[in-house]
Amino acid sequence: MKKRDMNRDWIATARTLSEALPYLQRYDGAIVVIKLGGHAMGSDEAMDSFARDVVLMRQVGVNPVIVHGGGPMINQMLDKLSIKSDFVNGKRVTDEATMEVVEMVLSGRVNKRIVQAINAQGGKAVGLSGKDANLMTCDPADPALGLVGTPAEMDPSLLHTLFRDDTIPVIAPLGSGRNGETFNINGDTAAGAIAAALKADRLLLLTDIDGVRDSSGEVVTELTADQIRDMTTQGIIAGGMIPKTETCLAAIDGGVRAAVILDGRAPNACLLELFTDHGAGSIIRNG
Repeated sequence: MKKRDMNRDWIATARTLSEALPYLQRYDGAIVVIKLGGHAMGSDEAMDSFARDVVLMRQVGVNPVIVHGGGPMINQMLDKLSIKSDFVNGKRVTDEATMEVVEMVLSGRVNKRIVQAINAQGGKAVGLSGKDANLMTCDPADPALGLVGTPAEMDPSLLHTLFRDDTIPVIAPLGSGRNGETFNINGDTAAGAIAAALKADRLLLLTDIDGVRDSSGEVVTELTADQIRDMTTQGIIAGGMIPKTETCLAAIDGGVRAAVILDGRAPNACLLELFTDHGAGSIIRNG
């Protein structure tokens, strides 16, 4: 009979699983909306790792909802098709020709890649956009930007139906206008609006940064909404972090229990955030 020595790594793995039990119980039946972007979409390896984590979340009773971006892929396709864009204050104007490409890339190439990755890991995912079942009805965000929208009315009933069938929704950030238009929506904004409509337990924004930093450059792991507002007023939160924190605040105001800005480059970032003591980014709660 072969003797098996107890490896330290095995013992550490078992301890981690044991310590995760309270969190597994805590999130049983919870809705977690994840905005997928950045590094996590950048390679097949990263995508497979993310998909495996999402399937594990569903397996232990969490109801994950994936909302994705796709800006770099849209830019590549516009360049390939020689479609030139105008810009207003650094933001792309989405005209009808650009919108056709945006919808093709987001609802087609990007959305189905994520769906296939989740299904390949043993999950059951379905691809949607905000146009399906009137999930997101939009108003123009800024008339100067053309077909760029802001969610104005939400109907998440289809998502609840999918939860009951153990199905993972993967949502492209597109919405319908009141006059039949198709609107492109910022991915973070779409994720926040969907999380609020679902009264989700968590909104996780996967980014290529490791969280919100204070004035000394250190990542702050726990923040209140009031602290976020103060840090923004003082200029500590600036640049691209402002729209992300604004998305978090809007989601919390809409009924989400907490929002987290976390580093999507970290392996198993979502699992670390949900099922361990230390988390993986900056969590923002009301207060």
